[in-house]
Amino acid sequence: MLRLLLTILALPLLVFPLTVAAREFPLPLPGNDAVGEISSITSRYEDTLSDIGRANNLGFLEVSEANPGVDPWLPGEGLEIMLPTQFLLPPGPREGIVINLAELRMYFYPKGENRVVTYPLGIGREGWSTPVSDTRVTSKRPNPSWTPPESIRLEHLAQGDALPKVVPPGPDNPLGAYAIYLALPGYLLHGTNKPFGVGLRVSHGCIRFYPEDIEKLFPRVAIGTRVRIINEPYKLGWINGRLYIEAHLPLSEQQMSSGVDVAHLKEAVAAAIGSRRVTIDWDTLIEAALTHNGIPVPISR
Repeated sequence: MLRLLLTILALPLLVFPLTVAAREFPLPLPGNDAVGEISSITSRYEDTLSDIGRANNLGFLEVSEANPGVDPWLPGEGLEIMLPTQFLLPPGPREGIVINLAELRMYFYPKGENRVVTYPLGIGREGWSTPVSDTRVTSKRPNPSWTPPESIRLEHLAQGDALPKVVPPGPDNPLGAYAIYLALPGYLLHGTNKPFGVGLRVSHGCIRFYPEDIEKLFPRVAIGTRVRIINEPYKLGWINGRLYIEAHLPLSEQQMSSGVDVAHLKEAVAAAIGSRRVTIDWDTLIEAALTHNGIPVPISR
């Protein structure tokens, strides 16, 4: 199934203008945790959800999960496509880079700017999972060469694709035009020569950006920047005095037979509430977790 998906995505994209740059917002006022607003567009006959995602700085799965029942390859003419363009900020300090694996999205807090920039990501597939970590940027390199590990060379060789020991810069380099190296050995943030993989779990563990996004991020990230990689499918936060949940499908390794990790969900709710006295609508909460459409939903009365 994954091979079929990648084959379809690799087909030449229909013309669709890349009109949206990075989503960048002032940080919310104290007591609020959301940036952006939900939006929508009307589809054209030639659109795919992959095209729509990239044109709106969203990943493929983000758009697909926000529009259940819509054919991702032929949504059709004149259909309203919901864009999940409101984001609850991830838990923890609002500094440096925060990567939420379950969300396939990065949040960057430029130092001293009181702002957040967010980008969709591609991450490691099952068996090559991107690890949860607290690390930092150690170096940056434009036009990087890629030295594939022996394990990846053997995998490609088994598929009849012999990789060289070093892949030079250029259109065949999977790192794209820019690479940001981490203190986490073997993992980096980089562009890609296969942008259809952004918003999917298709890499060998590294973190991929659309080429236009890494080009903008690269000069803004300083060496030494903290990078927190978390795995939080259930983000909770406050909007004008009400508690909201933004739910995403847990990574396949963490998926429960019931569809919801209730223990994890309760922990996230307790952490968000703290000492506040609020009443939680548990039916709405569970329904949002099961739906996991990435759109913030109010859960407090």
